[in-house]
Amino acid sequence: MNKSIGHKQLISQSLSILPTESFSCPLLNYGYDKLSVDALMKIFVAAQLDNWQSYEEMEEKLRANPEFCQSINLPSISGAQLSRRINDLPTEHAQALFQSVVHKIQELTKNHKGINPELGRLKIIDSTHIKLPPELCDWAFVTKGWNVVKMHTRIVVVSEDIHYPDKIVPSTGNVADVETPHLLVEEDDATYLMDRGYPSKKNLNAWQNQDILFVVRIRNTMKVEPIETYEITHPDVIRDAKVTYTRAEQPIRLVEFLDEENRLYRLMTTRWDLSAEQIMELYRCRWMIETFFKWVKQHLKLVKIWSTKPQGMWNQMFIAMAAYGLALILQLQLKSPRNLWRFLRLMRIYLYKTYDEFMKELHHKKSRTSRGRQKVPIPSKREVEFLGDVAIIKPQKKK
Repeated sequence: MNKSIGHKQLISQSLSILPTESFSCPLLNYGYDKLSVDALMKIFVAAQLDNWQSYEEMEEKLRANPEFCQSINLPSISGAQLSRRINDLPTEHAQALFQSVVHKIQELTKNHKGINPELGRLKIIDSTHIKLPPELCDWAFVTKGWNVVKMHTRIVVVSEDIHYPDKIVPSTGNVADVETPHLLVEEDDATYLMDRGYPSKKNLNAWQNQDILFVVRIRNTMKVEPIETYEITHPDVIRDAKVTYTRAEQPIRLVEFLDEENRLYRLMTTRWDLSAEQIMELYRCRWMIETFFKWVKQHLKLVKIWSTKPQGMWNQMFIAMAAYGLALILQLQLKSPRNLWRFLRLMRIYLYKTYDEFMKELHHKKSRTSRGRQKVPIPSKREVEFLGDVAIIKPQKKK
């Protein structure tokens, strides 16, 4: 936290971490005297962090917190102006803000080696959709009653407790997952985890030629030819083999296992160094991106849209991910043992109080009094007493 910026509120201190200086230049803000790009993006990051529900609530929050407005050099603003500006904001600016936040997280987590040394860092790829009102968003039409946009996402897993999005690709809802790996799968030392929507034969060949480490689920209809079969050492694993497939340029490893409900999972992987059991457990880490999507939709209200125009939607995606990243940066910098949701919840309570008050509560230790282990008494049956004449009470017929 930068305690020298002159504003003591936690919200101002938090937003001062965002590297938005380049968005304050006069040339970039020509014609926008009241609301710079810097201030605009900080307002919308604050809206995501504090769960502001509407443009009307934005106005009310800003009027109620003049110190916050002063910290972003904002004299006054209307909801209509905010709506116009977020729709007009070039998405490259929102994307640049998100990327600068990612860079800060990468610096803070560079010593984290992944879930464990054997598995290393993981990158999980998947997409989620955001439903839009059909009457206002013809441009997002997919099928009758289904107007959606998609956020194709890559999250980095740097430890059991820490993961974050490092790249997103917005799209209309008719863009299939299989069309996006060339933007999300890049050469590095991480292992990529993907579901059945991503591996085409073309994509598999490309990843193998680039020496990408991956574990990806394939469809049950994909035919393979075995080259060599390996010994099975786990009861859930039913096949571990070196195989080839139609148009394959190199052999690949196939691991098949059954889950607790007897569903078949077929995994193709380039991780020859791991056991079949480790491959199976590695793929199960893919649930992390599902919980991530659930987290941002529930706690950052990503489903609450600010715009019905394409550019406004793309901007909201990048700004929401920047807000997630900002909360994670604060949690990492302050070395808080709280999980990210509990940390964000405390931030919301203290956003307009001072940074020192927030820190005091963050390090507050609950007092515990104990008389040692007590014998648990068997509760006696008590008759419930109904008081007053307001409710209608009908006697129960006990069996």
